[in-house]
Amino acid sequence: SPRNESFNADVQPILKQHCYECHVPGGPGYTASGFDMSSYETLMKGGKFGPFVIPGDPFTSTLIMLVEGRADPSIHMPRGREKLSDPEVEILKVWVQEGAKNN
Repeated sequence: SPRNESFNADVQPILKQHCYECHVPGGPGYTASGFDMSSYETLMKGGKFGPFVIPGDPFTSTLIMLVEGRADPSIHMPRGREKLSDPEVEILKVWVQEGAKNN
């Protein structure tokens, strides 16, 4: 059954806690990847290597691959910090599965 994860209420607080330190203009993650996570619009725009979120497809969305640790360990996110909790990863996955809406 749909969980209706909200970008504003559920997803953005996770991104703010774990990702904003690096993935905003001027941050090392932004410099390396061109990926700005500071707003819904920039998150959905992606970065130097293409889109990071594919609405409806958490399996191939780079964001989910990185936080789940399915990518090369050298690019595990968040870099040099504790990984996201399983419930946090699940919220991101469900939000992407439900269409990655700006809600």
